[in-house]
Amino acid sequence: MQDYERLDVWRSAHSIAVEVYQLTSRFPSTERFGLVGQMRRSAVSIPSNIAEGAGGLSSGEFAYYLNVASGSANELHDQLLVSTDLGYLKSGDGERLRNRVESVRRMLFSLSTKIRTSH
Repeated sequence: MQDYERLDVWRSAHSIAVEVYQLTSRFPSTERFGLVGQMRRSAVSIPSNIAEGAGGLSSGEFAYYLNVASGSANELHDQLLVSTDLGYLKSGDGERLRNRVESVRRMLFSLSTKIRTSH
């Protein structure tokens, strides 16, 4: 069992989730149950799955949850692109956040590989 709050990948993912909530609060109200809800769910899913996996009993279980978190990061990355293309996000905000999500995806892959090869 790991203290997930000490993991750089969790801290980065948590920070992204908070920023997604802040940015999507400015989206049109017509997107409240559409894109806003999907983006918030996928953004929160990333650090939540890291936390859930870190609390597991096996390295295989942790690697599984890191994979789920990576899938959520892929979803969020695409949703950020759609939001930018629709004009809901400023181009600079969308690109900056997509770069941060990409960094988290690399960290998740690296941690998952490390866990799988060390056990």
